[in-house]
Formats: sequence, structure tokens, C-alpha cells
Amino acid sequence: MLKLLKNNWLIILIILIAAFCRLYRISDYMEFLGDQGRDVVIVRDFLKNGDLFFIGPQTSIGNMYLGPYYYYLFIAPGLLLANFSPVGPAVVVAILGILTGYLLFLFTKKWFNPTAGYITAFLYAISPVVIKYSDFSWNPNVMPLFALLFVYFCLEANFILASIAFIICLNSHFLSLLLLPLGFIIFLYHYRKNVSKRPLYFKNLIIAVIIFMISLTPQILFDIKHHGQNINAIKTFFTERQTTVNLKPYKALPVMAPLFNQLTTRLVAGKNEFFGLIVSITLTILLLLEVFRQFKTRKFNLNFGWTMLWLLFGLAGLALYKQHIYDHYFGFLYPAIFIILGYLLSRLPKVVFILLLIPLTFFSLIENPLRWPAPKQLSTTDLIDNSIISASGGRPFNFALLAKMNYDPGYRYLLAQKNAPVVLLQNMITDQLFVVCEPFQIECQPINNPEWSIAGFGWAKIESQWEINGIKVFKLVHNVSGQK
Repeated sequence: MLKLLKNNWLIILIILIAAFCRLYRISDYMEFLGDQGRDVVIVRDFLKNGDLFFIGPQTSIGNMYLGPYYYYLFIAPGLLLANFSPVGPAVVVAILGILTGYLLFLFTKKWFNPTAGYITAFLYAISPVVIKYSDFSWNPNVMPLFALLFVYFCLEANFILASIAFIICLNSHFLSLLLLPLGFIIFLYHYRKNVSKRPLYFKNLIIAVIIFMISLTPQILFDIKHHGQNINAIKTFFTERQTTVNLKPYKALPVMAPLFNQLTTRLVAGKNEFFGLIVSITLTILLLLEVFRQFKTRKFNLNFGWTMLWLLFGLAGLALYKQHIYDHYFGFLYPAIFIILGYLLSRLPKVVFILLLIPLTFFSLIENPLRWPAPKQLSTTDLIDNSIISASGGRPFNFALLAKMNYDPGYRYLLAQKNAPVVLLQNMITDQLFVVCEPFQIECQPINNPEWSIAGFGWAKIESQWEINGIKVFKLVHNVSGQK
């Protein structure tokens, strides 16, 4: 044991840092909003009532649905192990984030050298954006791990496991499709290089495709039941391209440089735009020098080339997307940028790479999410629900949420877990309506509000109101006289 610790102390330390950044007070720092509430409601109904589902989360645009495997593989075990606490799935995602960092170390060490592995894993462990998307349950948050596994298995010529990794990656976000060109080129490389193994490679490719097609069964069943809703939405997304994607490849070229700067700024420069620009320029120069060196010496590092293609294909694909690129859209590229950075830094003289590593570490640490007060979204939701249950007097009540960037499943999930007598307005109009208003997102005006869940209650007056952690709660009762 002592020998193991002595030989691996640095990566163990890096893993501990990653674990601390993702698991420390996770119930307070985790995001718990409408998407998380929606997910645990769906999975709870499956686990408790056997309500099967054939689709996963809805995409932010296009009315398309992902596959259901994120729910089955990650949320369901997390809920069961945590006795249906929403913290369970968040812990599962955090553990997968920690595992991603460790695999980055192993693969980068194997592909390049140990120093590159340590640098890659360390910078990934402390990246504030990576940490943010590693401490709460959300389908895009597992994309970095399975994108990394997809590329690794492709390079190992294990196309069956690559197919499984791609299936899970695709179930986390449709942007995973941008990994396919790289996978296809890697397959062609193996097929051409190893003549004796061509029959095996072709056989494995067929099996991989069959596995992928079988994985689509739930979505196909959903489409059969709903008259092709999902496939029609996908078709519309790519054919009506005014605000979605541009299928002219040359249009991507002017956008790729700004996207690369955005990627490096957000991921490795601590979100500091000035420092991010410096990092982008420096990284571009180092990339060009490395490419020039390899061509000059004729000593090509194929793994460097594959990682560069991974990055370039991803940036080109994102550059064709006409909407804003959010941080989580880069999820399938997270590993690539850290691997490239780790490799390039490892090739510099020790003094130089340490001088570069210090500011990278500094700017990441000053933006570490743990430096800021915990949002406590889960506990705040719990406190609000408890106050509503207390104010309801044990009688049935309706519930509504006023918010610009949130919706109500999170509140309703915890109310149901507490066996509160909350009733859907469309099922029954009770004699009391509780309205939660998140004033930092929207102006609180529950009386005469056009929101259906409030307007459907009918004429009402405010009987009482209170505030919990800056969120206002109103108790409305029927106003028979119609007076305000």
C-alpha cells in the first residue's frame, strides 16, 4: 500500500482535489431547477409505479427528444441509493466527472507521456466550468466522459465498445453527432493499415451499427405511438435552417477562431476574457510550432493528430450552428482541449511550462465555484414547500410558480415526497392557491396574472405572504366579491 501511494501520490492528490471541488457540500451547490425536478419526477414514477418511458429529456430547441438511457442508467440508480433524494443523481454525475479526470490522466499518459497526463488531469480537475457541470444532475454533464471513451475505443479499434459509448453520449446531447466524422476516419485508418484484420474490423463495425440501431428502439416506439413526432422534429431542424444550422461548410471558417477563443477562455483560462485571449494566441502558436516540428522531423505523433482532428471537427460543426454556443455545448470537446494543452505544455522546458502553469492554475482557482456562497436551491425549495404545507392547514391546495428561467417540477417533486395534498388545477380547483415567485427573475404580481395556473384559479385575493431566501410565497384564496 505504501509503495502504491508513493508511486501514485501525485495522481491521487489530483483525484482528491477533483473530488473535493465536486462533492464538497454538493447538496448546497448543486443546481435544482425545473429540468432536475422534471427528471426525478419521471424516474420516480418509473421506480415506484412502473411507468415506463421511451424518451429522455427534450432539447432546448426544435421540440426533439433525446433517448432515455440517461434516466435509466444514471438518475434511477442515484435516486434508489439516495432514497429518492435529488442529491443521489447529482453525486452520480460528480463521480463520473472525477472518473473523467482520472481517465484523462491514463489515456494522455499512454498517448504521450506521464507529464502530459498529470497536467491534463490537474487542469481538468480545477477548471471552474468543468466543476460547474460536474456537480448536478443534467444529461449534458456526462457527455465529456463518454466522448472520451468513444475516441479511446475507436483508437483501440474496439468499435463495439465505441458504439456503446457513443449511444450514451448521444443520449446526453445531440451534439455528440459531431464525433462521428472522427470515428469514421479512425475506422478507415485501422482498416487500411491492418490488412489481415479487415474481416474482423468489418464484422465489428456491423455489430456496432446493429447495437446502435437496437438502442434506438425506445425512440422508434415513441414515434410510432406519436405519429413520428421526434423524427419530424429532427427533419424540420435540418431542413428549415433559417435559425438552426448552416450546411455550407465554408461558412464555418470565420467562426472557428472565435469559438476556439471561447473554448479556451471558458475551459482553461478561468473565464477571464483578457487572459483567455492570451492563452488562445499562445496555444495557437504552440500548435503551429508542434505541427511544423513534426513535419520537419517526419516524426508524426498520430495521437496528437487524432486529438487535433477531434477538436477541429467539433469546432467546425459548432461553427455551423446559428444560435448562441453555451458552455455545455462544448462538452464533447472538453477532453480534447485539455489533452492538447497538457501535451504541448509537457514538451516545453520545465521552467517554461511551470511559468505557464502558474497563471492557468491561478485564474482557475479564483473562479472556483466553492469561493462563492452556495445557492442552496434544493434546501430553499424544501423550506418553501414545508412552509406551504404548514400554511395549507392540511387541506388540498393548488400550486403555481412565477419565474422567467425556471418551472415547477422541482417544487412539485418535493411536495409529493412529503405527501402534501397538492392538486393539479386542471383536475380540481381548491379553495387555496400558493404562488411561489422568484423575484430575481420576474416581477411578482400574482393577482390578475395571465399565467394559466393562476388565472384558472379564478378571482382571488392575497390572504398572506412571506419570503424565504429572497423568494416570495403568496397564499391566495377565492375572492367572491371580486374586489382586489
